Amino acid sequence: MQRVALIDYGSGNLRSAEKALVRAADGSADIVVTNDPETVEAADRIVLPGVGAFAACMSALSERTGVIEAMTTAVQGRGVPFLGICVGMQLMASRGLEFRITPGLGWIAGDVKAIEPKGEGLKVPHMGWNTLTGVSDLPMLAGPKAGEPVYFTHSFAMFPQDPADVAAYVDHGGQFPAAVARGNLAGVQFHPEKSQAAGLKLLASFLEWRP
Repeated sequence: MQRVALIDYGSGNLRSAEKALVRAADGSADIVVTNDPETVEAADRIVLPGVGAFAACMSALSERTGVIEAMTTAVQGRGVPFLGICVGMQLMASRGLEFRITPGLGWIAGDVKAIEPKGEGLKVPHMGWNTLTGVSDLPMLAGPKAGEPVYFTHSFAMFPQDPADVAAYVDHGGQFPAAVARGNLAGVQFHPEKSQAAGLKLLASFLEWRP
């Protein structure tokens, strides 16, 4: 049975992500909540959740001794499939520009910047249900691509330098990336753990993904 490391660094959506992954796996995978570097490095898949400010999340992740190094060895060294959720996706970027410039993991070149919707009545944070546009053929996005809405709650978004790294967009007073993908890396700005059927489909597809 494959082992999925769900990284525990104090993220607020950790437990809901765990419950959703367990439900999506339906006994086909062992979901392990961990910040143990050896467990992370040996995992078959890695999921990085995240809510809150980029700098705070990056600081919390960095404080877990050896975890970033273990993730890097697994993901970039062995090609382990990786999924970042919300701020977990944003941390893959080169840097975050929230409050101050904060270096990210640098796995996908780009910046995390504030969204600035144009249109009367459109608020920040972008919160609630929305559908995706410009969806790539990434297998795990098949559910949302079919038009099923997914749940967002954020004020910042990741903007990759290379448009080819964007796997889907969302429109909230203008388009911005809602999902990214490169090789064995994938990330979603929305919350699959809060997105009901579409979110469970995405997580189940991630557990079967063979990049």
